[in-house]
Amino acid sequence: MTEPGFIPATDALDPRYAFDRRANWVRVRTMALLRWIAVSGQIAAVLVGHYVFGLTIWYGPVFAAIGAAAITNLMAITIWPNTRRLSETELAGTLVFDMVQLSALLALTGGLHNPFALLILAQVAISAAALGRRQTRIICTIAAGLITALLFVHLPLTNSRGEVLRLPDLFLLGFWAAILIGIVFQASYARRVTAEVTAMGDALAATQMALAREQKLTDLGGVVAAAAHELGTPLATIALVSAELVEEAGDDDTRADAQLIRDQAERCREILRGMGRAGKQDRHVRVAPLSSVIEEAAEPHADRGIDLRVTSRPEPDSVARAPSVARRPELIHGLRNLVQNGVDFARTTVWIDLRWNEHVVAVRIADDGPGYPSDTLSRLGDPFLRRRRETGPDAERPGYEGMGLGLFIAKTLLERSGAEVAFANGQDGFGPATEDRARCGALVTLTWSRAQIAVASDRDALGENDLTAN
Repeated sequence: MTEPGFIPATDALDPRYAFDRRANWVRVRTMALLRWIAVSGQIAAVLVGHYVFGLTIWYGPVFAAIGAAAITNLMAITIWPNTRRLSETELAGTLVFDMVQLSALLALTGGLHNPFALLILAQVAISAAALGRRQTRIICTIAAGLITALLFVHLPLTNSRGEVLRLPDLFLLGFWAAILIGIVFQASYARRVTAEVTAMGDALAATQMALAREQKLTDLGGVVAAAAHELGTPLATIALVSAELVEEAGDDDTRADAQLIRDQAERCREILRGMGRAGKQDRHVRVAPLSSVIEEAAEPHADRGIDLRVTSRPEPDSVARAPSVARRPELIHGLRNLVQNGVDFARTTVWIDLRWNEHVVAVRIADDGPGYPSDTLSRLGDPFLRRRRETGPDAERPGYEGMGLGLFIAKTLLERSGAEVAFANGQDGFGPATEDRARCGALVTLTWSRAQIAVASDRDALGENDLTAN
């Protein structure tokens, strides 16, 4: 079951478009450094092959191919500043050039009989990690074509005694097939892993944005509440004096002006009272019973036509007091997202049950909707979760076109508070027996260790407003 949280689930965060946002990520300096490493390795391989292993090498064409890479590198760092980011087309062109240059060297030094033919996978891996699907496919096709051409077009690799160094035909064919398979699997694996890392990074950024937004709202509510408290007395004085002026005024104009002052002062008091419902920004408000925090999280969805039933009681045979918790933004925001998710899909009712004992605190949110889609149940809580459209029983649960960021954000924030989050369908066995059969929809269970979430319930009396508290 996917839903929008406070952060919209837009296609800008879809992993299918992740590589569109990677354009201009790779710097010219990075590619130049990699190419210098490749050029140095090629020169070292040629010298070691000749002087250590006595191989016969065509120095002119070989160093011409190496020089082409070096000259291209010098031109790139001369024309472009090191901080310039390569576009997708420019990076693809750079990788194709490197593959062609490497293939030319291999053609001059034995083709696929040269074990360094495996290095063509480096460009494939870079393209899979940094380029789009279309460009990666093009580069993989070019790499496969070059490797296949080297199977037939190459100069023999000989030693100082004139002996041709070559692999048996069966091994040569196996080496060719292994490289082709490596191209496909390297591109697929690198792209999949990179896409997941990018998607998770984007999702965590969205989570941080949601938490920062909730923190700002909490701080703003505290400041407004403090202002409402401090301004209450002068506004009451203005209202009282203006009421006396209304009674004492003789002419109609003076009476109307005094009445206007009284009405506007009363209006200011109502506005500040409405904006400051969160209360004073002091320790009494920053620590509250968990049941109050749950009710606060569910309040924005109380008027959406769904019956919200919040119950709170200890487990049987438990004498523990109701847990009090810190009113942390991540706790409120996570609970609010889960309640919203239940309200969005419930038919008539959402149950929010708080239970506790001496060791464990549990919250379960259940609804009477169609439940989570069966094909995504095991993956709920992952970001960018998409599911195919269905025509069976799950089709009655329309879902969102989003990607599960709401559940991911809620799960991530609640886990930061120490909760274990579990998703399920069907009856939960948590409420009264007469209600269990109605709880046939989605079920979210949050479990905390009491020692981890609960704080001491004994607090000092209310102090002065703390406008600097976070």
